[in-house]
Amino acid sequence: MSINFTKAIINKLQREIADIESNNVNEKNKLKKAQAKIKQLERDMKLSQSHSDLSSKMTRIKKLTEEIQRITRSQADLTKQLTAKKASLRQHQANNEPQ
Repeated sequence: MSINFTKAIINKLQREIADIESNNVNEKNKLKKAQAKIKQLERDMKLSQSHSDLSSKMTRIKKLTEEIQRITRSQADLTKQLTAKKASLRQHQANNEPQ
């Protein structure tokens, strides 16, 4: 492979790694927000007087829990992608080293 072609692949992989890392940070922030919202709802539930208010908070907690599960799966996928891209990057960088 030519050096220019390998450099283009390396640059592309570096951009993809940066994108994945950025997405992972965004997912972590979403996870923290959802967890904080659940804690807030749990505190509010103790103060709830009506059945409908309590029911709506329970429904919201359920949806947030499902969101947390989705985010966790997404983070696992992003971690797998990141590991694969970094391995590929190391391989291409090793191939690009002057002999």
